[in-house]
Amino acid sequence: MLSTEEIDRELDSRTREVNAASATLLELDNHPGLQHVRRYPPTGVTATRWAEVGKSLDELWQDVARMTSILDSAKAARARRSKLGEDDRVELTRWLRERPLEVSRERIPLAKRVITGPGETVGYVGLADMAADMRDAYPAVAEFLDDVDRINSLIVTRLAPLQQQLDDAGAAFPREVAELLAVSATDPLALTTQDVEERIRVIANEVEHRSAELAELSALRANWPGAIGETAARLDTLRQGVDRLAEIRATAERDVVSGPLPVRVDIEPDLRAELGAMTAPDPPALRALRRRIEAAMRVQAEDEELAQGLLDRRMELKGRLTAYQAKAARLDLGEDRDLLACSRIASGLLHRQPCDLRAVTRAVADYQQLLVEKQESAT
Repeated sequence: MLSTEEIDRELDSRTREVNAASATLLELDNHPGLQHVRRYPPTGVTATRWAEVGKSLDELWQDVARMTSILDSAKAARARRSKLGEDDRVELTRWLRERPLEVSRERIPLAKRVITGPGETVGYVGLADMAADMRDAYPAVAEFLDDVDRINSLIVTRLAPLQQQLDDAGAAFPREVAELLAVSATDPLALTTQDVEERIRVIANEVEHRSAELAELSALRANWPGAIGETAARLDTLRQGVDRLAEIRATAERDVVSGPLPVRVDIEPDLRAELGAMTAPDPPALRALRRRIEAAMRVQAEDEELAQGLLDRRMELKGRLTAYQAKAARLDLGEDRDLLACSRIASGLLHRQPCDLRAVTRAVADYQQLLVEKQESAT
């Protein structure tokens, strides 16, 4: 049984405890994470965690209400007399230290009863029980709400500059933004920080692409005559490349034995006609035309590289044979009959039109190998 001093200290201590818990729950009620799950019904991972956390949060409020009820009863008992008698102290001890509040009743199935026992179980709680339960339950609730707010705050922080960039360019958000916001609205805890950063990188690349496209269109419209002239110059470059390719291909087909070289339809006249038909500013059409011109120039450059590569290979083989012949002369093997015969074969193959590069490659390799053998035998 508590003394009067202990009762007063206990009442004061428990009152401060309940007031602090109430203040914390009121502050928690304004938590951005809690506001979010109330605004958007959770799904997936978030729903699974919220099922437990939401129940815990309700129980925290219930515990505060029950503790307040017990304290009100204890304070009313304490206020009846300034000097407490033994019966008063017994009653207050029960309110403050025991389990005075009934919280549940559950009927006991007949098969589980003792024949002389009660027909139901009654659950009681006290201040200490509820204070301990609240201390245990609160961290998981706060952690959940912080996790929800952390993901959403990260998304807002990362998207803000991208939104400003698109607003400045006059463009709409790409679909990836809507997809990210849809997930973060109902299931933010399905996203990790790494997930968010990866998605933001994809969105940033798309935003950069769209901004660049819009900037390009704006520049074309702002200087339409200059853009037309620059495009015409690109067509001139393409024309020169096509003509140069025709010459190189003809030389390669004459001088080198190879498979059929690719022959493309000359689309430069059609592209030039399309440019000439643009009598009014149309930046999207001009940009599309420029891209087709660039694609044609890439194809032309690849075909030229292929044809020129065959001619370069022939010159390389010729240079290697000349170098091996010079080496043979330095080794006093320039008049060796075997080397001379091998050299004549390689030279003959090199000067044929068209030249069989495979055969020349083998002949030059044979000459090199024979030279190595002659050099080793001489030493």
